[in-house]
Amino acid sequence: MAALVGRRSLLQVFRGHAADRDGVCRLGPVCFGARACGQSRKAPGMSAFALNRAAVRHYSSDPKDDLRVRYLDGEDAGIVVVGLNRPNAKNAISKNLVKMMYDTVEDIKKNNKVRSVILCSVVPGIFCAGADLKERAKMHQSEVGPLRYTASSQSNWSFLAKELIFAAKVVDGVEACRLGLVNHSVEQNKSGDAAYVRALELAREINPQGPIAVRMAKLAINQGIEVDLSTGLAIEEACYSQVIPTKDRLEGLAAFREKRRPHYKGE
Repeated sequence: MAALVGRRSLLQVFRGHAADRDGVCRLGPVCFGARACGQSRKAPGMSAFALNRAAVRHYSSDPKDDLRVRYLDGEDAGIVVVGLNRPNAKNAISKNLVKMMYDTVEDIKKNNKVRSVILCSVVPGIFCAGADLKERAKMHQSEVGPLRYTASSQSNWSFLAKELIFAAKVVDGVEACRLGLVNHSVEQNKSGDAAYVRALELAREINPQGPIAVRMAKLAINQGIEVDLSTGLAIEEACYSQVIPTKDRLEGLAAFREKRRPHYKGE
C-alpha cells in the first residue's frame, strides 16, 4: 500500500526544516501545485524509477547526489520531480539534504514555468526514515534547534498528534488516509511506484489550469485558513480582484464560449 501525502504534511521539509521524527515514514510521493492546476490524462505504464534510471542504477556516497531534481518536458513540461536519494540511510533527512531541498525550492520559486512539484524517493521500498539520527547524535545542541519546525495547529490536530507521538505509532497508508494525514491511498503496483504514478496524474491535472488563478487560490487558502470567516472572505475577494485584469481570465471566458480547452500563459 502506498500513500500520497498532502501539501501541509511535508511543508516543513520543503521549507528547509527537518521534522524531528524517529519512525520510518513509508508514505509515498507528495504532489505540490506550484503555480497552476485541468484535464486528467492517464499515467503511462512506466516506473518512477525508470523516469530517473541513472538515479536508481548508480548510487553514490557523494552528498551532491542526495537529491535528484528532474524537470519533465514535452506534454509534462512544467512538472518538476524532486527525488530523495540516500539509499544507505533510507533517505533520512540530513543537514545536507535539508540545504539541498531549500536551495531547490528557491530555484523552483524563481522559475515561472514550473506548475507543479512531485517529491518522491528514487530508492525502491522506502520514502523517508525521518531525521538522520546518526548525524543528529554528533550534533551540538545549538545545531539541532534550527533543524526543527514549529507548526501552529488547532486542538483536534493537537490531540491526534499527541496520540501518535506519545505512543510512537507508525501508520500505514490506509490508516494515514483514514486519519486525514494523506490525501490518497493507493494499492502498490508491481514496479513499486503506485504513489508516484498517482502524484504524476494529479500534477497533470494541475498543469493546464491558470497559473495566476491557482496562485491566488493558494494565497487565499493559506492566509484565510487561520482567520475568522469575514476576514477570510475579504482575503478571497482581494485575491480574486488580482485575477480580473489578467489575459488568462479573458482566455478562460473565450475558451468557455468557444467550447475549447483554454491555453493559459500566466499573464
